[in-house]
Amino acid sequence: MSNLIDLLCFRKENIFEIFHIADKIQKGEFKNFLNGKSMVLFFPSTSLRTRVTFEKGIYLLGGQSILFPTETLDKKEKLEDVCGYLNNWADGIIVRHRNIDVVKEFAQYSTILVIKAMTDWNHPCEIISDMYSLSKIRVDFTNDKFLFCGKSGNIGLSWKEAANVLGFELSQCCPKGYEMEGVQAFRDIKEAVKGKDIICTDSLPTDIRRDFEHYQITKEIMDMANENAILNPCPPFYRDEEVSEDVIDSDYFVGYQFKRNLLEIQQAIVIYCLMHERGTVTWGN
Repeated sequence: MSNLIDLLCFRKENIFEIFHIADKIQKGEFKNFLNGKSMVLFFPSTSLRTRVTFEKGIYLLGGQSILFPTETLDKKEKLEDVCGYLNNWADGIIVRHRNIDVVKEFAQYSTILVIKAMTDWNHPCEIISDMYSLSKIRVDFTNDKFLFCGKSGNIGLSWKEAANVLGFELSQCCPKGYEMEGVQAFRDIKEAVKGKDIICTDSLPTDIRRDFEHYQITKEIMDMANENAILNPCPPFYRDEEVSEDVIDSDYFVGYQFKRNLLEIQQAIVIYCLMHERGTVTWGN
């Protein structure tokens, strides 16, 4: 079974196969792929982009979404027993939970597909979507130089996973104490952006925002990056916190158009994982 727990589950060719499936979806293929299938979703009430694209994506593939709040899992009943029942009726589980161990436990006890929608540790679907969007505007985005500006967390660590799988160069800019292990870290944002092509950010918790007050990405900072550099802040982003108002309103910002592809990528991930579970590329099409 091809579960998606993190990007390290995949090889480079697997990522590009997901891209290929997304291309086919955009051409109108796979419309009935999930006909008669049910996917159980666990999402918190605050989820917006990930939940909308998974739910709509399943619907457009002819499947049924059965949604529960994430809090449903925070009870005395063991997940082993929850899985024992869901294995009877569902065809897949898509779970967004802060604790990665919850997702790993689902994968351990489920005989059906398990996809991680997000945890505090990483956010694989989001990063696959961003890379797919990059593939549409770059000849070969794996030759680009990436800079992540922010603390070690689920977005930065997912970019690190992506760099490990696809082989592109990734560095980080952050104050001391917020580094990702094994990634080159810069302290000076002006030095960090020089020679970079793709600048990524993540929102900052209130209690550490002051530590990052000299690390904001502005239009002036982006002007120091390579020609044709782009800014891809992870949503939700906050104007005049990790990114300035003027840079969001500039041509550097690609956030909205990048996330347009999130719908097809969520669908492509489900299709890819189920095809590899079944060992065929034609089932349900």
